[in-house]
Amino acid sequence: VQLQASGGGLVQAGGSLRLSCAVSGITFRLSDMGWYRQVPGKQRELVATIVVNGATTYGDSVKGRFTISRNNAKNTVYLQMNSLKPEDTAVYYCNAIQAWRSANYWGQGTQVTVSS
Repeated sequence: VQLQASGGGLVQAGGSLRLSCAVSGITFRLSDMGWYRQVPGKQRELVATIVVNGATTYGDSVKGRFTISRNNAKNTVYLQMNSLKPEDTAVYYCNAIQAWRSANYWGQGTQVTVSS
């Protein structure tokens, strides 16, 4: 199973980035997908999730600025990040869950750095 995240980088405050996570080795359309982020010394926190039926949830700090989406034909989940703030700086991780078989997978993470 591979979750390959990409799209991170350095951006100025107010800018935008789009993260992608390409998934292989599992049935993507049957997987609940999510993005999480972590900064050194802090717990990993929820950014956004999108479940099999397309329903989405967002962390309070990103509501109205970030949008999660999925393309089942491409086995890929996306995170569109707009109006970025310095406090969005973190390593962003892609997550796949198949609760029906107690499976939980993580990608390798992609660094997002927002300069003020």
